[in-house]
Amino acid sequence: MEILLEKDLICTQEWEKDDLDRLLELAFQMKQDRFGKKYLNILHRKQFFMFFYNPSVRTRQSFEAAATELGAHSQFLEPKSMRLKTSKSAGETVEDAAKVMERYAAGLGIRILEDKIGAYGEGDELLREYARWSRIPVISMAHDKFHPCQGLADLMGWIEWLASSGKLKTGRLAAKFDPGALKGKKLLLTWASGALCRSLCSAHEAALIASRYGMDVTIAHPEGYNLDPKVIGEVKMNCKSEGGNFEVVHDPDSGYEGAHVVYSRNWMSTEAYRDGELKKAEEVEKAFAIKGWTCNAERMAKTDNGIFTHPMPIDRGSEVTDEVASGPNSCIYDVAENRLHAQKAIMAATMGGFLD
Repeated sequence: MEILLEKDLICTQEWEKDDLDRLLELAFQMKQDRFGKKYLNILHRKQFFMFFYNPSVRTRQSFEAAATELGAHSQFLEPKSMRLKTSKSAGETVEDAAKVMERYAAGLGIRILEDKIGAYGEGDELLREYARWSRIPVISMAHDKFHPCQGLADLMGWIEWLASSGKLKTGRLAAKFDPGALKGKKLLLTWASGALCRSLCSAHEAALIASRYGMDVTIAHPEGYNLDPKVIGEVKMNCKSEGGNFEVVHDPDSGYEGAHVVYSRNWMSTEAYRDGELKKAEEVEKAFAIKGWTCNAERMAKTDNGIFTHPMPIDRGSEVTDEVASGPNSCIYDVAENRLHAQKAIMAATMGGFLD
């Protein structure tokens, strides 16, 4: 994977499909041989900086574990502990910070979204500014537009379940990268109410990567909760290229029919940012005023033995019922685990030029 050395990962759509294939194949191999000797020192004594504007559970834990298992060391960084220039204060510019960080570390991850920005797109701009000035790979650990690590983990989980040919009751998931398992399968990406006022990034990435691998994509949401039109344009392009179908519906029921993967998740409205800030309280109140969009067993019964997926944390009772989230067709914990393996592959390839 030498050609991926020092390559940024801000959105999976920006990578060649062959490179995504090789990355996912490596992630599957790393999962099957998690502590194998061949992987233990790929990044021996290298540093990975984790720059968190927003808190996390899975992201920090999975990246720290991934770095350790590859022989690297991860450093947790917060803006409040650094003298960085903002619109309201003096400090180091992105150029200066990036050029210093590249002298210390072999990779830089950044997480910035939701209430840490004042307008949609600012997080994406910040990541690209760091990538512009830095020679080390910049990896999105979730920002306002995209969440590539989550998209890769999602895809791994869906392949594992859909390629297992009904053997789920044995508890053994498919062990090999089999992208053909997704071809022609239907993803329902549906909005749901919730108290977290979530960014669009995971929803965008799910639609992009699913369509890239030949899945039919149905997006369901109430009026006013449109995803980014540019991203939707790319999803449509992917579907056309791969022979998949694409549709948008505005009711909470019709999209479930025949679905193989159901992704029920809250995301903020198109009016979430105003006057340079996220109107979180208003967004939560507005979301809860829209009734009837919770994923439940009755709706899942309309699917083609569909699996339930979610990046977590789950707002149980609002986005999905406990019966579904903790049910036999829920892949949420497999997807959560896959963050570790996908990120190990990303770091091995972009920070170490590792070729298995």
